[in-house]
Amino acid sequence: MNAREEILARVRSALVDVTQPDPVLDVPIDWEYGRPVAMPDVLDRFVEMCEDYKATVVRCGSAEVPGRVAVLLTGAGVRSVVLPARLEPSWRQAVEAAGVAIHDDEPPLSRTELDAIDGVVTAAAVGIAETGTIVLDHASDQGRRALTLVPDTHLVVVRSDQVVPSVPEAVVRLSGAVAEGAALTWISGPSATSDIELSRVEGVHGPRNLLVLLVE
Repeated sequence: MNAREEILARVRSALVDVTQPDPVLDVPIDWEYGRPVAMPDVLDRFVEMCEDYKATVVRCGSAEVPGRVAVLLTGAGVRSVVLPARLEPSWRQAVEAAGVAIHDDEPPLSRTELDAIDGVVTAAAVGIAETGTIVLDHASDQGRRALTLVPDTHLVVVRSDQVVPSVPEAVVRLSGAVAEGAALTWISGPSATSDIELSRVEGVHGPRNLLVLLVE
């Protein structure tokens, strides 16, 4: 008997008492994908993980959002910004009042034009506390993917009710967008990479600055 035959013989021997061929039914597990996970400090964990990825996080109430958007942009040195078509009008008004030049993406801006713009402001689809990840499904208040990958600063507004504890819960929330064939962008901090010496370089394949406004 060669090694292969010996291994298969042992497998057959181990399966002699298995009467249910379906492994899912044979070993039932009391768990459902996407089931809510208990996490008492969901928002605090989300902030902690985002900051661990070197994102800047500011928490505020809903009435403060327009002003905070303008302050964060100007504080980051953003002088020009592209805004998705269906972004909250009050945010646009605040940005304009702050003296930041606004660019629209209709018709779509070229890569060269986007590269000359300092930042972008978007809403979000889901936030994940466990990993500090923000997911965009590129609905009309988030714009197309290029808007969030080319400009150097990305300011994203995340509502507290969009933050879930775990990745499986986020996947369930995104199932509708997936079914519609929408593109998804998963963001864990500003774009960064490192070489074999662990020398960190930011902005290689996306924004080097990530500003997160968490609305409670």
